[in-house]
Amino acid sequence: MSEDSLMKLNRIATGLGLSVSLFSASAVWAVQLSDDNFGLDIKITAQSEDDRDLGTQDGGDVGGIGLDLRPWLYGQRGEWSAFALGQAVTASDTVETDTIESSDIESGGGSRNDGREPDDNYLALREFWVDYGGLTAYPGEHLRFGRQRVRSDEGTWWDSNIEALRWSFDTTLLRANVGVAERFSDYRTDLDELAPEDEDRQHLFGDISTQWQPGHWVGLKAHHSRDDGELANPGEEIDELSKRHTGDLTWLGINADGDFFNPRSNRPLNYWAQATWLTGEIDELQQSVVGDQRLASGSHNVDVDAWALDLGLRWNIDEQWKVGGAYARGSGGGDGDSSEQFRQTGLESNRSTFTGTSASMHRFGEAFRGELSNLQAASAFGSWQLREDYDASLVYHRFWRVDDNQEIGDSGIIAPLQDGEKDLGQEVDLVLTRYFKQGLLPASMAEHLDERSALVRLRGGVFLPGDAYGDDTDSVMHRAFVDFIWRL
Repeated sequence: MSEDSLMKLNRIATGLGLSVSLFSASAVWAVQLSDDNFGLDIKITAQSEDDRDLGTQDGGDVGGIGLDLRPWLYGQRGEWSAFALGQAVTASDTVETDTIESSDIESGGGSRNDGREPDDNYLALREFWVDYGGLTAYPGEHLRFGRQRVRSDEGTWWDSNIEALRWSFDTTLLRANVGVAERFSDYRTDLDELAPEDEDRQHLFGDISTQWQPGHWVGLKAHHSRDDGELANPGEEIDELSKRHTGDLTWLGINADGDFFNPRSNRPLNYWAQATWLTGEIDELQQSVVGDQRLASGSHNVDVDAWALDLGLRWNIDEQWKVGGAYARGSGGGDGDSSEQFRQTGLESNRSTFTGTSASMHRFGEAFRGELSNLQAASAFGSWQLREDYDASLVYHRFWRVDDNQEIGDSGIIAPLQDGEKDLGQEVDLVLTRYFKQGLLPASMAEHLDERSALVRLRGGVFLPGDAYGDDTDSVMHRAFVDFIWRL
């Protein structure tokens, strides 16, 4: 084994040792483990993807099958608890088995000097944390420290595994979270470097919401990020690991939620409305091209003042059928001015259960995977559910640029955009799921499974690019997955 591989394994082993030590460092973790305190999640994913570059570059295709094993360990004593979740992936190609982390990782592939190019096989630590629930007498209150999943229901603010200290309060009428987070590593053997936007960046976040009548919530969100990193000096070469901006940004949001992300809601209408304001000051990297090199040429200070809107409405026709629509808009630059261009927090996945089923979907297309930055998206959807055994969602999306001379932020498409054209394209997504209960599995398997602990799911999208991608691009792009998940 090479020296680099040994160093990566040592880093993972160190992290694993840290997480295991959470259980054994003191008598607090002297618990008697039972079958409920450890387990294994098995996921098999088959992926087919064609032309994320729309035929403008070499490669851009993925086709293969991957095995993802996630062992977990949990311990509890009194008000204290601890958890560790590992991951081992082996695949025939660079298959995406992790829906909430793949978008950040895939953007770095293909570079000649890229420490974020993923391997087909890797080991990882997804979570390791300790939790204390005794600060107050409320059963839904706890303080958690370590690498954990920070998530909001709509997925457009937060949905990421990150090192954090977070306090949560969850009761029938009031929910609140406040925390501080910073990413120090991806804890994967195949990734040597952090994404440039995560390097030296701290996050302070919080939200509060109240249920003013059954099924109706109003809430506030806030997020502040401080990036203390350094931009490249003039004349230095720029690559995918170079920071594009540093500085301070603050997001403030207000929302109203009528059980829009609750698939078990029995109300005839579910709704969602959120308005977000972004302000701050950043230094943007300026660059020039000399020959085949991209060089830094200085920086530009920008006062950011931007906004975003996200709306959704769903009609529950009966217990099986639902239809609805959604609209989102993230402000653009306006005459090429980036100060008015909205950008997301950097901790989002943009995945949620907005169609009314238990299966989460990408809010801006399973294939397109847009980011709410200089983007306008309109969606119409329908969903079907049969008891607890089957569900299906069909979604149509249409995408435009707000400013036809500005970029749109990260997306699942890496083809260049044409100035003066707003039409980004359209997409159709389909997600089908078959859930298995204990009674539907062989007796030898049933004793190891909880209800709905196994499933088979097809998720995919077909994207048809618009005029903004030019006439010389391919006319269609697809991304599709078949997942088999089994929780022991």
